[in-house]
Amino acid sequence: MRGLLSGLILSALAAIPAAGQQFTTLKGHGGPVMGLRVDDATGRVATASFDNSVGLWDGRTPTWLEGHAAAVNTVLFLGSGRAASAGDDFAVILWDLERGTSTRLEGHKGKVVDLARSPDGALLASAGWDGAIGLWRLDAPAGAAVTGPRRLTGHEAGVNAVAFSADGARLYSASADGTIRIWNVADGSHRILANQGFGVNRILMGPGDAWLAYGAVDGVTRVIDPATGDQIADFSLDRRPILSLTHHAPTGQLAVGDGHGYIMMIDTADWRITRDFRAMRRGPVWALDFSADGAAILAAGLDDVVYSWPVAMLDEFDPAGGAERQSFLRDPDEMPNGERQFMRKCSICHALTPPPSRKAGPSLHGVFGRKAGTVPGYPYSDTLATSDITWTDATIDALFDMGPDHYIPGSKMPMQVIAAPTDRQDLIAFLRSATAPDKEN
Repeated sequence: MRGLLSGLILSALAAIPAAGQQFTTLKGHGGPVMGLRVDDATGRVATASFDNSVGLWDGRTPTWLEGHAAAVNTVLFLGSGRAASAGDDFAVILWDLERGTSTRLEGHKGKVVDLARSPDGALLASAGWDGAIGLWRLDAPAGAAVTGPRRLTGHEAGVNAVAFSADGARLYSASADGTIRIWNVADGSHRILANQGFGVNRILMGPGDAWLAYGAVDGVTRVIDPATGDQIADFSLDRRPILSLTHHAPTGQLAVGDGHGYIMMIDTADWRITRDFRAMRRGPVWALDFSADGAAILAAGLDDVVYSWPVAMLDEFDPAGGAERQSFLRDPDEMPNGERQFMRKCSICHALTPPPSRKAGPSLHGVFGRKAGTVPGYPYSDTLATSDITWTDATIDALFDMGPDHYIPGSKMPMQVIAAPTDRQDLIAFLRSATAPDKEN
């Protein structure tokens, strides 16, 4: 069976577990993994995470690419030792993987959730929740600044996905406005190819523009003609929403990940479902890709891990992940109220253990009596780093009573409000115990 696996998966797995067990591949992120890509040329994996970082993996060993100021939603290999990523900080970052340098591209006015590279490598398209598509020139001479973006506008809501045609002359986009549109890259004109009615989350172009697959918020999974919009196949099931799509051209496999943790495998030769696998115990399948040889499928979601399964054995594995990997997925009825408030509001970003932590926010260990913005090594916003706040019962209560947007305007903290005074006091009591300096957790 090992001969079926790509060099990446073979190096990442010491042994294939018995049927009924999950196996994990890549561990190290400090939060959910939002995106992943396998580089077919090198076998390396790139991962995008809620912890604000990109992981570049050789086997199980990560190199961390740090530069985003918020969650990273997507990552893309560009060839020639380069990659790109995009995130909630409205930015696209180009990474020179050989030199270890990066270039930050700004122009969007909302989070950026998808990237696509033109077939000739000259353009990078970015999909933004500001309703715009960015087109960035990548073919500038060495050392020259990347120009752009040209902005393509016309969608009536955020743009969720982009894909180039085989010749690069057309760009396809999918939006929360329910439409899939075709853009003329040269002049920016466009037309509506399909109107799904519900938001379209993902699109994927087939080889040679033979077909276009898309997945929508309402669970619709369809394959259409990319020129006419005519339906080729419909794989809509009673689950929602569709969150990820990937295709392995040499083996003709199409994989679809949904919000209920399932991966549906489709044979594009005769358009039939070959497997419908419950991949995640809890939560969505946000990211999917095949190993370089198509023998394994990699997936990620709420856990801080990328999981991998051999395609030929999918039916023999239990769902991966769940409460044992992420404490915020535990049954709330099993927790005292203060811990429950922490798990719901704080645990996805903050660790209770001493630093360092790979989570998106700083560790809360020893937080009481600590001046805000002073955990060593954490990249605070200027607002928090220069504030005069010291964390006490009163200031933590005010933070969640008013919400960070009002209590510390301009900080990177997401908006979180705990309305009930008793809930805030229970949270504070839990934090006093769990973050005490002499507590090792």
